[in-house]
Amino acid sequence: MKNEVGEYVKSTLGYMKEWQKTLQAEIHHLKKYGSSKHRVTNGHLISNDNGFTYYFETSTNLRIPVGSKVKLEWGHVTQEARTLSSEGRSLLLSVAISIGDLIPEAYVSHDPWELLDELFQRFDDIKKSKMKRSRIKSLMNPSLETKHPTDKIKNNAHEVFLRSKYNSVTFVWGPPGTGKTYTLARVAIQHYFKGKSILLLSHSNQAIDVLIAEIAGVLKKKGKLREGDVLRYGSQSGEILSSFEGITTAQLIEQNDPMLSQERKGLTIDRQGLKADLSKSFTKRDTDQLLQIETKLARILEKIRQREIKLVKDAMIIGTTLAKAASDETIYSKNYDIVIVDEASMAYVPQVAFAATLGKRIIVCGDFKQLPPIAASNHNLVEKWLKQDIFYSTGLTESVNTGKLHPQLFLLNEQRRMHPDISAFTNQYIYGSLVTDHESVRINRQKIVERAPFQARASVLVDTSYTGEHCFSEKSSNSRINFWQLLLSFQLIHEAYVGGARSIGYATPYRAQAELMQLLLQDIYAKELTTSDIIAATVHKFQGSERDVMVFDSVDSFSQTRASMLLTGKESERLLNVAITRTKGKFIHVGDTAFIQKHVYRGKTIRSLVEYQLSKKQQILPREIGTWIKNQHPHLQWMHALKHDRLFHDIDNAKESILLCMPKTTSLPETWTEKLKQVPNKVKVEQFNEVLPFPFVLIDGRFLWLGVPVIPTKVLKPPYVAVRLESEEIGQYLFNQIRD
Repeated sequence: MKNEVGEYVKSTLGYMKEWQKTLQAEIHHLKKYGSSKHRVTNGHLISNDNGFTYYFETSTNLRIPVGSKVKLEWGHVTQEARTLSSEGRSLLLSVAISIGDLIPEAYVSHDPWELLDELFQRFDDIKKSKMKRSRIKSLMNPSLETKHPTDKIKNNAHEVFLRSKYNSVTFVWGPPGTGKTYTLARVAIQHYFKGKSILLLSHSNQAIDVLIAEIAGVLKKKGKLREGDVLRYGSQSGEILSSFEGITTAQLIEQNDPMLSQERKGLTIDRQGLKADLSKSFTKRDTDQLLQIETKLARILEKIRQREIKLVKDAMIIGTTLAKAASDETIYSKNYDIVIVDEASMAYVPQVAFAATLGKRIIVCGDFKQLPPIAASNHNLVEKWLKQDIFYSTGLTESVNTGKLHPQLFLLNEQRRMHPDISAFTNQYIYGSLVTDHESVRINRQKIVERAPFQARASVLVDTSYTGEHCFSEKSSNSRINFWQLLLSFQLIHEAYVGGARSIGYATPYRAQAELMQLLLQDIYAKELTTSDIIAATVHKFQGSERDVMVFDSVDSFSQTRASMLLTGKESERLLNVAITRTKGKFIHVGDTAFIQKHVYRGKTIRSLVEYQLSKKQQILPREIGTWIKNQHPHLQWMHALKHDRLFHDIDNAKESILLCMPKTTSLPETWTEKLKQVPNKVKVEQFNEVLPFPFVLIDGRFLWLGVPVIPTKVLKPPYVAVRLESEEIGQYLFNQIRD
């Protein structure tokens, strides 16, 4: 018996030792190389007291936690910095040495290696606890025998409750739309009614918000929501919880200590005002005031922190992120009756193992057919423990692949989210017909299906074949951009919005394309964004969410000579599954069928999707663009590329500059040459050749004409379409791509 125990301890300790080596490898990689770069501009030195403090502006909203270490790169210089403030489109950084007074452009890289270091330290503590080690053993080696009664099961939620009551570890497989949140919420409530303490964890803030909102909503409806019992812990909670009172720590502090809350709000407003002033002009008075406010805020936040510790201690159901749990002693020092890990397929295995040590029993819920965890290093241990999910590492995935469900794995198998014309592909090709549609879903989604664009059609392939060579790699990140599909996707969003849709998602595999769409929306669609829920992001950002309408832009097209690993690699099936299954009523795939059929092997999911959509007659051809565009946006118009009246009118009215970009082995048509000769000398005319693969004209840095001049090639066939976009933001972006 002692030998068996010894072997068991050695095995469990072996896991932890290997996990710590894994975390070290990832931390080392992130420190050395980083991964996420964000462009910052208009940098100003605002203080040189106790280091050097710099103010920067950003093109998109950055939310980097205060105190985080970042890398600041400008030119060939790299310097470590620490975040003092990050909100909206401004950033305050502290740097140890001076980097000059003015920094016109730089790049900031932020990677959460400090959070991984916290997780590393937790395992040092866990090694000392026999109880915690036994919990890891139960997780990593799930028993082939279940202990829960099977003769009294009422429904899915009741079965999961019974499983989690009698078994130390319960795995729940929740494909999209199968009621994962509904089930977990009711399981948590049943344990709560039994007087148990529950910790809800996920890698994402959004998943926790949704789960807490569901629990609070059910308890409120039953008249059993007691203040302080259900608590969302953490600073990143979203709007979904704003309709509840006393659910977040911020709400409770505002109720119980309004003076403290008001002081924090007042200082935050003052800080925002000063940052707005700094974006226009820099004065010593403003910068001194800003630094004083930051100091006062730090004191207020410490008082709030003490209030939060008390709230967590008293709560019965606590929801927070896995990262917060591993880094905050308020969470990891407690012992819970039940731990529930949601979206576990995107969490690192060591994170889930750490979560298991916090409670007597654990429920691990996720979908191993959706996106896996993301890690940067190619180290073999990182590949093994950070890029594979807990379902794979415990052998549950292998069990499913052999045609059997592991005894400890419970499958939710009936989806109620997607219209059947959308789910038909994923049910068959992704889930092997294990998932079916609830009978109500077709009727419930019909209103969305009937709206524009493409009325009465739930799944559509907007084919961009032979519209030109618009795909290229962004200069700074090497991430792919497809300008034609970007503008086409915006038009689809606009048509959906005008048609009545208010919940719209734009998803793409590429970060650069997602950020460019976000930039475009903020520039010319700001008013509409205030009255709707329109989100542009990479596919990864959409996991755990849903939208009435989803536009999926697969980006890859000519002039690329191969499809990228994002669309063809080993995880591409999971990425496409997420892109499709976010949709409730209308899925629109924008893609180049000709490119995909030429450069993607049969059997790859993206090709299967395209050919499935073709077989179901869901294709919209390029020549049909004039039939479905019903609402031309004032800043974006589509027209015949050979009709030059509007274009030449813009050229005639140019005030500062005309920039032309011509692809390789092409020359300017004679009519254009003659027209440009008429441009006044005060207007600067520049021509860039062989920089980008597609032709365009940029007038005064604001009016972009894409698709002209028309240059027929083997990948550009009639009808020739041009698009006119009025956007200074996009104009500046394009200029940055072609300049040296």
